Amino acid sequence: MLFNELGLSAELLRAIERQGYRQSTPIQQQAIPAILEGQDILACAQTGTGKTAGFTLPILQRLQKPQSGQRRVQVLILTPTRELAAQVAESVRDYGHFLPFRTAVIFGGVSINTQIDKLRKGVDIVVATPGRLLDHLERKTIDLSGLEVLVLDEADRMLDMGFIRDIRKILKVLPKKRQNLLFSATFSKEIRRLAGDLLNSPTEIAVAQRNTTADRVEQIVHPVDRPRKRKLLSKLISEGNWQQVLVFTRTKHGSNRLAEQLNRDGIGAAAINGNKSQGARTRALSDFKSGHVRVLVATDIAARGLDIERLPHVINYELPHVAEDYVHRIGRTARAGQAGNAISLVCADELKLLTGIERLLGTEITRNPIAGFDTDLTVAAQSNGERPKRGSGRRKNSAANGRRSSGGQSRNGPHKRSSRRKQRAS
Repeated sequence: MLFNELGLSAELLRAIERQGYRQSTPIQQQAIPAILEGQDILACAQTGTGKTAGFTLPILQRLQKPQSGQRRVQVLILTPTRELAAQVAESVRDYGHFLPFRTAVIFGGVSINTQIDKLRKGVDIVVATPGRLLDHLERKTIDLSGLEVLVLDEADRMLDMGFIRDIRKILKVLPKKRQNLLFSATFSKEIRRLAGDLLNSPTEIAVAQRNTTADRVEQIVHPVDRPRKRKLLSKLISEGNWQQVLVFTRTKHGSNRLAEQLNRDGIGAAAINGNKSQGARTRALSDFKSGHVRVLVATDIAARGLDIERLPHVINYELPHVAEDYVHRIGRTARAGQAGNAISLVCADELKLLTGIERLLGTEITRNPIAGFDTDLTVAAQSNGERPKRGSGRRKNSAANGRRSSGGQSRNGPHKRSSRRKQRAS
């Protein structure tokens, strides 16, 4: 379905054409008409499906024209991370290019005074993370009494990161009469509970299945001893002439160290993690998107909400401790109909983690030994006292027997680490 068939204004259609789009996605086809009608929405959709435009476009159309006097905040969009807040705000500005609305993005890690100055001048739309928004509410530097639309974007991640109390505090100060839009990667019990408290007779929209990985992601495991991982990573990037690679590590220090090593290997790399200032994180992401650096090394928390178009390669330098995080990692590639591959460099002490991931996916990931780097995970695991699953050791790979693991995003709600993930001034 074309965008001009969805009842959008001429100004919005001009902005959409300016961004190079004509065909709408399934989430946009279902969400836009419902939001235009003023309905509350409970939508299951992962990042990369076009959901941001799915709520931004109809919201912009439904907004009243700015008053001649002091502007009031009419729309509040809550996101779990700084990076996602910045990206959503950018989309709002892009799609509202031919409209007279003002947007402010507020999150931690940057000066609050600059944000206060912008809010005082008057804005129509605020995109915020929960922690910094509460700071403004406590300082009385933002007035939400005139709010008309509330959006909770990636609500499952907000719950997973421990923001539920902050969200409930924010809800208490909002007008009772408003339109509510809740977007989540899953319809978990916790999301259903939140939706029951928040939404009024919502329209449900689902465009993604639970516990599946992206259909177009080709997944491969390269067995390798831990000391040789970095050398193998450099080999893959250099010999494959990969120009845009997102690499995941478990720790902040590990991401910094790996980025430094890759730079010494002659591969331009930057790290993004919680220890970096917001300015450094923004520059690293901008350099990666523009091609000034080939590799972005990230931790799970720092990478949440990253939306990088046409990202071809995701590499798990270290497997995550939680299997669901693997699904979120590889979901960074193969977006908006594009293909992509996800490669995991797995050593013997990660075999148990790999087994857990495969159990979640419901399929075994193809092993592809690389000459000069291969290690037998089965033998190594047995020497460590583990009992590996059948077929988890050395395996020949060819074009004939290569498999693709298929599916979409997964998130089964918060796990035990959620309290440690909360970042108040996110």
